[in-house]
Amino acid sequence: MLWRMRTADFDYELPPGLIAQVPAPQRDQSRLLVLHRRSGQVEHRRFRDLLEYLQPGDLLVLNNSRVVPARLRGVNARTGGQFEILLLEENAINDWWAMLRPGKRARAGTQVLLRDTRGQLSGARATVLDKNDEGHRRLRFAGAPNIASLLDALGEVPLPPYIVRADQSRMEQDRERYQTVFARPAGSVAAPTAGLHFTESLLAEIAARGAQVGFLTLHVGLGTFAPVKAETIAAHTLHEERYELSEETARAVNDAKRAGRRVIAVGTTTLRVLETLAARPDPQSPVPSPQSLVTNHPLPVTVSAGSGRTRLFIYPPCDFKIVDALLTNFHLPRSTLLMLVSAFAAPNDTRGRDLILSAYAAAIRERYRFFSYGDAMLIL
Repeated sequence: MLWRMRTADFDYELPPGLIAQVPAPQRDQSRLLVLHRRSGQVEHRRFRDLLEYLQPGDLLVLNNSRVVPARLRGVNARTGGQFEILLLEENAINDWWAMLRPGKRARAGTQVLLRDTRGQLSGARATVLDKNDEGHRRLRFAGAPNIASLLDALGEVPLPPYIVRADQSRMEQDRERYQTVFARPAGSVAAPTAGLHFTESLLAEIAARGAQVGFLTLHVGLGTFAPVKAETIAAHTLHEERYELSEETARAVNDAKRAGRRVIAVGTTTLRVLETLAARPDPQSPVPSPQSLVTNHPLPVTVSAGSGRTRLFIYPPCDFKIVDALLTNFHLPRSTLLMLVSAFAAPNDTRGRDLILSAYAAAIRERYRFFSYGDAMLIL
């Protein structure tokens, strides 16, 4: 039952050697595990085989948020001690929430002199203003009209902690590969990783096969990927993230739902935006006949264009009003993303957890690569 579902129910053992440290040599040459929800059947394919599962009229929706070089290095202006800063969200120009390490030394009033990517002092500095309940610091930047415009010169790619880098040349490659080829508005501190597998040519082939491609924006924060610490999943609160859905993509989604065509979310971030925006039954749809009600064909649900913030936390059991198929990566144990895909694997049921953990066990046996730079999974 829902109230008995524990965080520990979403744990699994992963050999450390399966945590991908580098991306596949070519974006679309990663592997693809295909899970058929109704039968539980699992197929082992390559990512380019995605084309074989698409139908004319399908709508793929992708998250086009751009990752910012959000990891900064600096020194305490008074003591010379080292600081690492991870920018989280911009409040206004030169006003950001951030994580600082070591946090105990980042008291209000502390000034941090920022280094550039070569390790030289840049002339920019940050002052700690405040701390919130989560331990994040509010920083005011000075020495630059807008610190955001200097991030390419000052910042590093904010790779997750399970990816280890000792080689500067590899970090330069991360600037390209930890970014989707269709990234546009900057704002994420973690990549929408399901989109990393796509190339411009693959997107063109998808369109040539009669499928549509649309984009939305969700600026990914760290909270999405953080392990759930509460004993029960219902006690966990997800961090808010900013999103925007254009008129064009909203129209494409609504047209697909009205026509009975599939909406395929590329990534859990895309799914969360679409399900956040799911609205009441489409007023343009005809009144259902008694027969259609008996066969349980509900009125289409629509989405409205706009921007906002979402903290939608999806876990079993959950209904899905918009998304018909999901393309995603393999997720960390005890994470909200693992809970989301478990819910999607069996809508309105709790057995999706067993389906997903069984598929993950098969992926481990087949030596799939896990997490941000790892392989992909298609849930149909």
